[in-house]
Amino acid sequence: MVSKSDQTAEQTRLALDFVQFAVESGVLRFGEFKTKAGRMSPYFFNAGLFDDGAKMGRLAEFYAKAILASGMEFDMVFGPAYKGIPLAATVAVELARQGRNVPFAYNRKEAKDHGEGGTLVGAPLKGRVLIIDDVMSAGTAARESIALIKAAGATPHAIAIALDRQEKATENGHDVDHSAVQYVRGELGMQVCTIAKLADLLQYLAASGGGDEMKAHHERVLAYRERYGVGDH
Repeated sequence: MVSKSDQTAEQTRLALDFVQFAVESGVLRFGEFKTKAGRMSPYFFNAGLFDDGAKMGRLAEFYAKAILASGMEFDMVFGPAYKGIPLAATVAVELARQGRNVPFAYNRKEAKDHGEGGTLVGAPLKGRVLIIDDVMSAGTAARESIALIKAAGATPHAIAIALDRQEKATENGHDVDHSAVQYVRGELGMQVCTIAKLADLLQYLAASGGGDEMKAHHERVLAYRERYGVGDH
């Protein structure tokens, strides 16, 4: 039986490996970027830049390992349009490769009026559904998926994302004292599995030994977290 400390250490290794992979792939960048909330962030994570077969395969492997390590229960996976579609498909393939074969489905933004019709594609939504997406900014996309899953008669049970920014969400243009992940966990009662968190990014930068440049990135990301962060969770 794996001890709690060994499990935590393994999850930390997975998170740090993922951060390194995201940086090397150009998906996680440092500089000055404006977020949806209007904040100037010293880093930017764009999962759309996992843009070839090798990167998508490795990304799916990180998702699958994090999902299986979390111990969360689910009966199928769902990918919200648009970024969630390739994520759900590739993660379902990788889960099957790791011995956990489950159905998957996704939605269209526009309803189809011919053929099978409707907005849902893939396996019928039923049982406990795991939503797979890239990041969670305000929880808006999560609420849309939850409504769609409930309307189909299934249970929105959990969400898996690549990176938890661990920062205050905004509502009606104002900062609130919780993150989108905390909102989904606390208010919507759903489990959230993340491959890595902002805390892992800071640990990676602190341990990278990349000289003055990495030290400067660490200082800026740390200052950003002190201003907008919600603490470790």
